Amino acid sequence: MLELKNICYSADGKEILKNISLEVTERFVAITGPNGSGKSTLARLIAGIIKPDSGRILLDGEDITDLSITERANAGVSFAFQQPVRFKGLTVKDLITLAVGMKITTAAACEYLSEVGLCAKDYINREVNASLSGGELKRIEIAMINARGTRLSLFDEPEAGIDLWSFQNLIKVFRSMYERTRGSIMIISHQERILDIADKIVVISGGEITAVGTKEEILPSLLSTTAECRYKKGDL
Repeated sequence: MLELKNICYSADGKEILKNISLEVTERFVAITGPNGSGKSTLARLIAGIIKPDSGRILLDGEDITDLSITERANAGVSFAFQQPVRFKGLTVKDLITLAVGMKITTAAACEYLSEVGLCAKDYINREVNASLSGGELKRIEIAMINARGTRLSLFDEPEAGIDLWSFQNLIKVFRSMYERTRGSIMIISHQERILDIADKIVVISGGEITAVGTKEEILPSLLSTTAECRYKKGDL
């Protein structure tokens, strides 16, 4: 279980997150809200990339607030960036092997690539550099998180850049990941099809949690608000 207790964070004199408290025990938890509301900042705080000004972060009862990103990774936290990092000099197989944490066969590494819709023979020995598109990198990163199989997996807009790969396949990967890990998967997303699989939806606006509940409780109001905003903009 992940538990956030009264998390606050400021940057450049601006309060980004205000007194965030949240418990995550469910399979799939979706974090949504307007752009600039603090969603990605919250994910980076959980992953250990940045530290809160105040408050505590607990994972299965262990206080991980002061742990580094590496220590949190070892404790069972995985994080997929909104913009995946390129690793010049490393191959795709190298990354998947590092994610698993032990030597694996090429066939085993290829299985993870196949799950995210990549032809393994075309990618397994590719270098993770500028020759890969953003969408390809995104899917490779999802394959890495899947290979790690940690207690908590964080995804920041995993659907970005995968237009040629269906949402249904992405959701299938998430479900497969849960079946193997029995851990929690937190997904930052605006996409209705991803929100629709969530056991819990958390809405953040202005750096504060404004709503928490099941998709049956939260999704209808979210969709009506989105439709109203699009109407006012003339998109409907």
